[in-house]
Amino acid sequence: MFTEQVQSTRSAQRDRTRERVLDAAQRLFADRGFTATTVRRIASAAGVSVGTVMTVGDKDALLLAVYDRRIAAVHAAQERIPAPAAGRSAADRIGDLIAPFLDMYDDDLPLAREYGAVLARGTHRTEVFGELGVALVGEFTQILREAGFAGRAEAAARAVYFSYLGLLLAAAAQGTEAGAVRTLLEDVVDVLTAGP
Repeated sequence: MFTEQVQSTRSAQRDRTRERVLDAAQRLFADRGFTATTVRRIASAAGVSVGTVMTVGDKDALLLAVYDRRIAAVHAAQERIPAPAAGRSAADRIGDLIAPFLDMYDDDLPLAREYGAVLARGTHRTEVFGELGVALVGEFTQILREAGFAGRAEAAARAVYFSYLGLLLAAAAQGTEAGAVRTLLEDVVDVLTAGP
């Protein structure tokens, strides 16, 4: 029993330290930019050693973790999937669903570009392609099922999701504003829902 309490205490301490490091990294990335932020500066701002920061991750991993947290918070704060309403197409509803994520993207375009570059390198794993991606595909599936896709809704939702990711990465690389991403993704959904 004593060993379990010690392990629990250590685990809680590790989690608190990780959160402090990510909070410091997020502040510094926003205030100074990704390139100007060093691991040493993150360590100082978090009140930990450079080695402790590195146990959380290198600078690229920290940026991905910061974005994962932000994306998860946006997702959790969202209300339910936009209900079908007269005059609201599947494209409009999917556009409404991704709008808060695009707003987050537009809040700091230079940092979003860095995020896209880290993702494109493919050297780190991110939750965006895991649990959060699954959740978004599920939401797209529901909207497309309600639009009449029936058995094809999940495959169409995956196509929309991967289009969304591709558009985000392309927008980050080109410095395009998020509004263009929404418009282009709605065009993709319109093409899918129009049929052959």
